[in-house]
Amino acid sequence: MPKSCPCGSGTSLALCCQPYHRGEAVAPTPEALMRSRYTAFALDQRDYLLATWHPTTRPEQLLPDAGTQWVALTIEDAPPVQDGQGTVHFRATFREHNGWHVLEEVSRFIWQEGRWWYVDGAPCVIRLKPRRNEPCPCSSGRKFKVCCQQG
Repeated sequence: MPKSCPCGSGTSLALCCQPYHRGEAVAPTPEALMRSRYTAFALDQRDYLLATWHPTTRPEQLLPDAGTQWVALTIEDAPPVQDGQGTVHFRATFREHNGWHVLEEVSRFIWQEGRWWYVDGAPCVIRLKPRRNEPCPCSSGRKFKVCCQQG
């Protein structure tokens, strides 16, 4: 069975974000680039993240982050593109140091040189404190107590 894409599209990784990561295709929309970047974070593909970051705002390097497990992406809004600029409002759930968090951001993208670039965003990180009988933050649809709860 093909591996599902971490971006939550419901498609296999090979048919979803992987062609962008391999340079076989260019993300056609800001949302597609956002999804592929989330997947790159989930798969620790720092080279792709740097390659899709606009040169004017790109950091020199991204350090490995083995302590973070990205578990779910929700696209809240991706309005139509205007004048070669787009935004994507997303929420990314992750687990770190035995705690659950959500990163929420409205990311800005720009179309230049025949492709979309991530420019920047103002991230907000919220700590989650899921209770035993609440839905699991990993988006499995199961209760936290029978899914990812650590005892």
